Amino acid sequence: MIMISKKLNKVNDCYTINRYDNGFMVEVSGRDFENDYKTSKVLCNTEEDLLAVIKQINTLELDN
Repeated sequence: MIMISKKLNKVNDCYTINRYDNGFMVEVSGRDFENDYKTSKVLCNTEEDLLAVIKQINTLELDN
């Protein structure tokens, strides 16, 4: 499982979920640990993985 918290320190207030034949792709933008603006894309094979990624995103600080 990809850990969003290892890629981003803060996240924007919105993220995108795309549904594909083989799973879901979550795209979230925010700031990394050097305060640079980054976008992270994560492919989730199951709904359980998708929910785990969303829960990770929701625990991170918002980038205002």
